[in-house]
Amino acid sequence: MAQNYDVIIIGSGPGGYIAAIRAAQLGMRVAVVEREHLAGICSNWGCIPTKALLRSADVLHSAQHAKNYGLKLEGTISPDLQAIVARSRGIAERMNGGVSFLFKKNKVDIIWGEAKLTKPGEIVVGPITKPIVQPQGPIPKNTLGEGTYTAKHIIVATGARPRALPGIEPDGKLIWTYFEAMKPEKMPKSLLVMGSGAIGIEFASFYRTMGVDVTVVEVLSQVMPVEDAEISTFAKKQFDKQGMKILLEAKVSKVEKGADSVTAHVEKKDGTIEKITADRMISAVGVVGNIENLGLEALGVKTDRGCIVSDGYGKTNVPGLYAIGDVAGPPMLAHKAEHEAVICIEKIAGLPNVHPMDKLKIPGCTYCNPQVASVGLTEAKAKAEGRDIRVGRFPFVANGKAIALGEDQGMVKTIFDKKTGELIGAHLVGAEVTELIQGFVVAMNLETTEEDLMHTIFPHPTISETMKESVLDAYGRALNA
Repeated sequence: MAQNYDVIIIGSGPGGYIAAIRAAQLGMRVAVVEREHLAGICSNWGCIPTKALLRSADVLHSAQHAKNYGLKLEGTISPDLQAIVARSRGIAERMNGGVSFLFKKNKVDIIWGEAKLTKPGEIVVGPITKPIVQPQGPIPKNTLGEGTYTAKHIIVATGARPRALPGIEPDGKLIWTYFEAMKPEKMPKSLLVMGSGAIGIEFASFYRTMGVDVTVVEVLSQVMPVEDAEISTFAKKQFDKQGMKILLEAKVSKVEKGADSVTAHVEKKDGTIEKITADRMISAVGVVGNIENLGLEALGVKTDRGCIVSDGYGKTNVPGLYAIGDVAGPPMLAHKAEHEAVICIEKIAGLPNVHPMDKLKIPGCTYCNPQVASVGLTEAKAKAEGRDIRVGRFPFVANGKAIALGEDQGMVKTIFDKKTGELIGAHLVGAEVTELIQGFVVAMNLETTEEDLMHTIFPHPTISETMKESVLDAYGRALNA
């Protein structure tokens, strides 16, 4: 006999586990189906463990430049790769255990196996047929297993995986995805990164700080293509100073594998081919939703470009079936998945005042050195929409706290609608800007105008003062530049 729930969620990543907890808070009987690791890619192989690696790189960089702060460190300062990786994996395991604890606390059942939709409101959980390439942590005790389960509401939150280009597929040895890049057996002397989005540029930044000769190949005309062009240009200059080689408007057309190296044929804009040999190569050309083998076709679930089509509340075209997170399409960000989960569950529960997500107000963060963060429209997109805008800029080099920290290479850029004073875009590059961007996100959600921001008192000395100065600059009132 099938076990019945109010909500069944397939996948326990940021979208899945947040949906489960919120549903449990609202009194629903909830189960989560998982086949690989609790907490999903983000906590096990993405957001969190990569930040652990980047933190090690930051500490190494600071130690290597200690003399800039009047400090003397004796002896050679060098990375211990095994210890760095072990720290990162330990943090991932801690996050994994944290989700297990939250499920137990909120009385969420865990069903271990592979789920398949058989009809609306029903799934069959079978054995794990796809090999678990990157397992993390033990299977929690008291989990349920194979069988038939029913629920009025079923949420697909199966996430995404690295996209592979034909002929340049990752092999786990010479051509890596982020899985292998996070736990290398040895540090390569040279590395080629294909793609300069958040994943590619973060790994490029990590390995460059570790002393690796890094080359980044990007098919578009700017590094980090989704960012404002001015911020991208600023960041690239810093990458260049660090010794990173970046080839724009270029693509890897072919790869030749050696015994312990790869040679990439890089086709440039003018049609010439440059052969680049590196010890290892990272394929970071985006991700694709995990929609296979779920039974979507039999139910007639609408998909588009490898993702499930859903509305602003997570609803698909099949009654009682929902999709959230990466599998529901871009932007493929953990915090988008989490917020989407709450919206979906609260709509299911019939709570009042549930609003669909405004994707223009989802911040994006890249944790390279320097960090990059943004929300809203870029200057180019604002102009393309025909907006009459005001643009403000303020450099870190004119900020006392940034100078005192030795982090004066950065800037804040703000974009306002000239007619209404509405803040429609904010773009930052520099130290800790991923911690600053939320201020602009809050402002946009509150429909803050330039006057509100100008009359907000920012503490001194802080890097956050650059945010206010950028607003002032948009209206010709900057005080410190």
